[in-house]
Amino acid sequence: MTTTIDLYVKQQQIAKYKKGYPLIHNEVVTNSEELKKEGSIFNLRDQKNQFIAKGYYGKQNKGLGWVLSYKQNEKIDFVFFKTKIEQAMEKRKNFYMDPNTNAFRIFNGEGDGVGGLTIDNFDGYYLINWYSEGIYTFKDVVIRALDELGDYRAIYQKRRFNTKGQYIDDDDFVKGERGEFPIIVQENGMNYAVYLNDGAMVGIFLDQRDVRRVIRDKYANGKNVLNTFSYTGAFSIAAAVGGALKTTSVDLAKRSKSKTIEQFSVNGIDFEQQDIIVMDVFDYFKYAKRKKLKFDLVVLDPPSFARSKKRTFSTAKDYPVLIKDTIDITEKDGVIVASTNNATFGMKKFKGFIDKAFKEMNVTYKILEEHTLPSDFSVYPSFPQGDYLKVVIVQKIG
Repeated sequence: MTTTIDLYVKQQQIAKYKKGYPLIHNEVVTNSEELKKEGSIFNLRDQKNQFIAKGYYGKQNKGLGWVLSYKQNEKIDFVFFKTKIEQAMEKRKNFYMDPNTNAFRIFNGEGDGVGGLTIDNFDGYYLINWYSEGIYTFKDVVIRALDELGDYRAIYQKRRFNTKGQYIDDDDFVKGERGEFPIIVQENGMNYAVYLNDGAMVGIFLDQRDVRRVIRDKYANGKNVLNTFSYTGAFSIAAAVGGALKTTSVDLAKRSKSKTIEQFSVNGIDFEQQDIIVMDVFDYFKYAKRKKLKFDLVVLDPPSFARSKKRTFSTAKDYPVLIKDTIDITEKDGVIVASTNNATFGMKKFKGFIDKAFKEMNVTYKILEEHTLPSDFSVYPSFPQGDYLKVVIVQKIG
């Protein structure tokens, strides 16, 4: 039987954990050296040895591990994981019954009670993301819980816990019937090609579902659309389906072109009528400015951090510059969809970046709407930084 380790929370941190904060940082406990093997269960205690919470040891870039329970006698076993996953699935029953969407998240880490673990559903193909060696030690009970709860076709996994916190590239198949990739999933009636067996990325980011829908339904019709950092062109598909006159997709990755062509094709859209460009986005801004190109709708969804041969980009310091470049090539009364998944700052600071850029350009703007994570990406109330997605849709006034 595994020994449970007692970790003692520093006095000034106790109130935070008693209020339900779920992430354990190295600096908040006095004896983290007691943690030897990832997957170990620990009890958080105050300086008077009073029980606060129970969790597991699993190193991520975010911390040492996660709180799992506030019940001292609760066992972290098969029943625990099955209950958590069953509750998460119940919360998403509307997604299971939606005839127009079959790709969604069924378990969202600490938002559903187990930090470091996510499970996505792609038309019956379940994809588990393990974010630490610690959570991976519970693999057998998680799989068993899915066996009893989920009517799945197959289970795939991504192990994202090498020494640099990146994806471990090996066979992603776990069990079931191997998929013939790409599998074509539906999202709000649109088609997307998905690969669960081809590296860390699968072809679509499910957290942007609501944003793609509003682009299609409210902003794309009759518009000339630029999609920057376009990856596989998911926003471009939404714009084209929504009646855009033309889409231009720009991404530095060479494979982005073939991936974007594929996404247009599975929606019956002639990709040759669209522009798909492999280029550094900042170089494209210079090109567009030189050619006096203007767009009615521009989508900005850069990675939090990116490095190319020419430059390093960080949303935390460079987003205002990105917005300024975008303002230059946006038509008057045009719309900018500004997005970031950087969890190190909140919506208020992000809107400050946007405001700073427009003021420095001496251009007025209006915020049309804001978005955070969709409902299947549950957020734990005491951990607002788990709601990492920030999307602000603004109109350039003049």
